[in-house]
Amino acid sequence: MNSFWKNYKSTLILLGAVILGGIVGVVMGPNATIFKPIGDLFLNLLFMTLVPLVFFSVTSAISNMGEMKRLGKILTNVVIVFAITALIAGIIGLIGVMLFNPTKGLHLDTFKSIMATAESTTNTEKVGILQNLVNTFTVSDFKDLLSKSNMLQLIVFSILFGIATAMAGEKAKSMAKFVAAGSCVMMKIIKIIMYVAPVGLGCYFAAVIGELGPQILSGYAKAFVLYLVLAIICYTLLFTLYAYFAGGKEGIKIFWKNIMIPTVTALATCSSAACIPVNLEAAKKMGVPEDIAETVIPLGPSIHKDGSVIGGVLKITFLLGLFGRDITSVSTILGILGVAFLVGAVMGAIPGGGLMGEMLIVSIYAFPPEVLPIIAVISTIIDAPATVLNSTGNTVCTMMITKLVEGKNWIIKSMAK
Repeated sequence: MNSFWKNYKSTLILLGAVILGGIVGVVMGPNATIFKPIGDLFLNLLFMTLVPLVFFSVTSAISNMGEMKRLGKILTNVVIVFAITALIAGIIGLIGVMLFNPTKGLHLDTFKSIMATAESTTNTEKVGILQNLVNTFTVSDFKDLLSKSNMLQLIVFSILFGIATAMAGEKAKSMAKFVAAGSCVMMKIIKIIMYVAPVGLGCYFAAVIGELGPQILSGYAKAFVLYLVLAIICYTLLFTLYAYFAGGKEGIKIFWKNIMIPTVTALATCSSAACIPVNLEAAKKMGVPEDIAETVIPLGPSIHKDGSVIGGVLKITFLLGLFGRDITSVSTILGILGVAFLVGAVMGAIPGGGLMGEMLIVSIYAFPPEVLPIIAVISTIIDAPATVLNSTGNTVCTMMITKLVEGKNWIIKSMAK
């Protein structure tokens, strides 16, 4: 019993704080927002560290990698693993909707008040495809890299900086040591901040539940329950299979031993970016090599979102169901999977990609623009479970990528170190 408490003490305290916060949110309702400033204080502390943490982690991982061939192998496997897991998530979402249609018995009239807000919701500047591509990977000024809103652009810069440092060799040896030390220091700062995590996450979750409750209207209850069931299936069964693929029974053991703190953090913050620090720490505890963890984990929140892919499937089929359109034909199924993949796994990397993804759904399926707020509300109510899948999915992916890069005995190698 003592060893169990020693191993899981921080997880249980964090989980207890979040559960207590959820109860407070349910009881107090919208009044629970009085706790939001305390939660925001904790989140802001995490967000303050994101830019230097990502820069030092990614740059250190690459500049100290030794050979660029390994970087190419890591990034190639990142693309393969992220794409396959996103596709699997989309298929699971589609099966769930086929078995349990959340729009059954609903009509558009139910959502008239929500549709009335379309004008303010759709008032966004249209940007061309090529310009979006530019904005996705670059910024116009160095100072813009210092914003957590430009994570992918910062990662691109960090990768270039790391490659250049490695290419400079002995001349930049002190720089390589500096970024490695910076990465170590940032992880220590995260450790300090996490001491107040139970209070911060508990308060933030209380405010989230208090605000979320009234939004789960009768028209959305079925959609929310369906998503929750799918999220639980993916989290418990699918991620266990991924962990087994990565390292057999030992892979399952180390995954579940270390994933709870990232899970609770994701559930309470509804922010994949805020989970980068705890996911980094968890991946390293799982035995994932530093260069893989520090390259893959920061990339995940931008380009890998299994929860968002399932959400994309739900949004598309929700509107198709409301308008009485067929979702069983092969062409429709393939279209839903393709668009959901774009919305969840690709559009997330584009600045303002969440709303753009929803507008893409409306445009491709020729829905009236007034229905945009309907799927915007779905995004809100599934945010917490979707973030759990998005965030923890990145961590189990680092295990699979490690197997593909290091070989099937990577866990044994990590234990020997």
